Amino acid sequence: MDNASLPEQPSQKSVEKKQGDKQSNEASQPKAPQEVPHLEGHRQPSAQGVSQSEGAKQKNSKLDKTVAPQPTVAPKPIKAPILFTGEIPVAVRESVETPSRFPPKRIMLLLGLLGVGAIALLLGGWVALQLRQAQSQVTNPTTSPTTGTPMPQSTATTAPDGTLLGHYPYNVAPLSELQAIVPDGSIKLRKAAANAYMTMSAAARADGVNLTPISGFRTLEDQQSLFFDVKAERGQVATKRAEVSAPPGYSEHHTGYAIDVGDGSVPATNLSQTFEKTAAFKWLQANAAHYNFEISFTKGNKQGVSYEPWHWRFVGDRDSLETFYKARGK
Repeated sequence: MDNASLPEQPSQKSVEKKQGDKQSNEASQPKAPQEVPHLEGHRQPSAQGVSQSEGAKQKNSKLDKTVAPQPTVAPKPIKAPILFTGEIPVAVRESVETPSRFPPKRIMLLLGLLGVGAIALLLGGWVALQLRQAQSQVTNPTTSPTTGTPMPQSTATTAPDGTLLGHYPYNVAPLSELQAIVPDGSIKLRKAAANAYMTMSAAARADGVNLTPISGFRTLEDQQSLFFDVKAERGQVATKRAEVSAPPGYSEHHTGYAIDVGDGSVPATNLSQTFEKTAAFKWLQANAAHYNFEISFTKGNKQGVSYEPWHWRFVGDRDSLETFYKARGK
């Protein structure tokens, strides 16, 4: 084919001119509004819905103009009645705290001291009661202080001087104050009396005299048996038995200062008035006072007790002296 039969190709300049005209035409034409995509679940209001809402607004505005809003009135508070006591109302009156005269610590200290004082008074009363009961038990024992066994009651009445059947009341010596004067420990005296007796016995032995202890300290039970049991065994009345033996609680042997002495060379005279014929008795008459011992029941004594040359007592210290002579009012 020759070049005459081929369609004529547009030149480069004509193409660029056409494109420029097209772009200018598009720019001169108004753009259509772009549609905004709706979210799922949300509907765009239609023209009819918009017109209806506008009508409702106009109607409500007319109603607002015709009906005026009523002002709200707050309720008045109810006042509580005011009680009057005197001139100032209770509700208005100010409470004035009166300061305490005593601080709390002082009050507690005062209460503590009062409590201690009350306890001390109670203890003092209890101790006094116990001492009184102990004293009454010694002077008129109802039970034994060592075994708790009932003691027989005597129907005899005490004399104005406190004696009973011619015998004075005595306290029982504490066991801690006693000391044995024989190897087997069966005979004991108060420590002061025990030492004095052993010294006296040694002096008598040096002079060829054999002093033998027969009886020393006695408990209430011991004296109970010696008085009531022997009285019943011998068929004696109380007044007759009291001539040679004291009722329990009234024996000098309770004190731990009294001792019955015999002659070891003549034991047949023990606890007999024939003891006065022995060498032992004669030595005691001459020397016992040097060791603070004296005979208790002499011949014709005011107590009415039988003569007992074998019965001696220690009066070598204040306690022993007061024990025997204070009871007699001397």
